[in-house]
Parts: sequence; structure tokens; C-alpha cells
Amino acid sequence: MFNSFKTAILLSALTALILIIGQVFGGQQGLIIAFIFALIMNGGSYWFSDKIVLSLYRAQELSYEQAPELHRMVERLSQQAEIPKPRVYLIPSQNPNAFATGRNPDHAAVAVTEGIVRLLNSDELEGVLSHELSHIKNRDILIGSIAATLAGVVMMLASMARWAALFGGFGRDDDEGAGGIIGLIAMSILAPIAAMLIQFAISRSREYLADETGARVSNNPLGLARALEKLSTASKRVPMEAGPATAQATSHLFIVNPFTGKSLMNLFSTHPSAEERIKRLRSMAAYRA
Repeated sequence: MFNSFKTAILLSALTALILIIGQVFGGQQGLIIAFIFALIMNGGSYWFSDKIVLSLYRAQELSYEQAPELHRMVERLSQQAEIPKPRVYLIPSQNPNAFATGRNPDHAAVAVTEGIVRLLNSDELEGVLSHELSHIKNRDILIGSIAATLAGVVMMLASMARWAALFGGFGRDDDEGAGGIIGLIAMSILAPIAAMLIQFAISRSREYLADETGARVSNNPLGLARALEKLSTASKRVPMEAGPATAQATSHLFIVNPFTGKSLMNLFSTHPSAEERIKRLRSMAAYRA
């Protein structure tokens, strides 16, 4: 409940930021233009998210005959989560990881890497799958797309503002001098940073919620906690191979960041620290005992 409320507050903050800078930077016309561009870009990403990300990582759909135990696990957990069973994919990577994608529970997929199947025992893998199914149940792809759209609007408005300031836009009086232009440029730099920080905070909030929901689905918080311990260590040793643009666009999808060992600053991370996630899961287990 707290993480859902926190997400709502953060989305409201992002919306408020748009309204403020829309008036300062581009007015109503600039705001409408930015919204249209952001909706087109992120709307397409949302609608085709499953096909895009699965193709990027060369994921292959697994038939029931190829992985009967994995399919049975996903089917049982899907029933417990009260969602349709998603399609199951295997990613040819030794980085131990997993993600869920799809625009809604009826059009969803869960993907696991070869590395995670080798590394985890059945209880730990069940914890990971419960986490990923919770992303589907909580419609996190939709929420992430909304956040990305709003953040995209901020960044486009800021870009408009920089160009307009450099070329004497905004219809400002001459007596405002260079100070007004410098102020606008500074705000056009700080606003996207603020939007990015809010977007990352939303992502971290959804990860906590997926941990919490997944622990309830599997009825085994410690299974997911042990999995996170193993994954956070192993991912540092065997990072996933991907280009910088792909890594930046998709790192938030995975259960742990597959590209870097540890973020320089938690504020700029799409994932909460593994230590904090494990601590919360262990607290859940102790409370249920």
C-alpha cells in the first residue's frame, strides 16, 4: 500500500513539474507539442514493449516440452497471483537475471537467462518468478510508460527552452539582460535532472512493491531474499553484453541491474540496493513467522 501511494505521489510531482515548466518554458503551445511527441514515442514503446525487448536480447520462446518444470512453476505461480499464464522465454546469456514484459496481463511474457536457471535452486527461482509475475499483476509496464512519457515531456520542453533562450526567444524584455537568459538555461538543465530523479524513484518504488507482492504470491519471502543475494553478487562477475543505448533503456526491466556492479549514487539508480531489498524481505518473513 505504501509503495502504491508513493508511486501516486511521485507521478503527481512529475505532472506538477510539467505544468510549471510548461508555463515558464513553452507556454500552452509548447506543452501540447511536447505531449504529442512524448505520447507517440512512449505509446509505441508501450504497445510493442514485449516484442522489442525480447528481440533485443535474442530471447527464444520455450515450449512446454523444452522446459516442463519451468512451465509448471510459472503456471502455478500465475494461478496464485490470479493472472493469466504468460509466455515463457529463455535468454542466451550467462548473466543470472530475469524480467517480465507486456502491455497487460493478457499480453505478457516472462524471460529468464541461462545463467539464472543454472545458479538458483527451485525455491529461489520461484521467488524470482513471483517477483516478475508481480510486475505483470501490478501493471508496472503501463506505469513505467506513463512515467517515461511525463519525463519525456519535461526533457523536450527543456530542450525547447535552451534553444529559445540561445536565440532570444520567450519574448522577454531587453532589460532582463543576460541574467534572465542564464536563469532559463539553468532551469532547462535542472528540470530534466529533477524529472529523471522522480522517474528513477518511481522505478525503485515499483521494485519494492514487486518484492512485497511476489513474497505473498510465493508465500516464501526468504526464497526471493536468497535469490537476490546470489544475483547481486553473480551479476557483478558476469555482466550482460549490450550496447550503451540498450543498457540505458532496458536495465530497469531486470530483477537486478545486469550492466553495472554498483551505482555511484542511489538517487541515479533504477533499482533499490539489494541489501535494502533483502532486509525488507527478511522482515516480512520474521513478521509472518
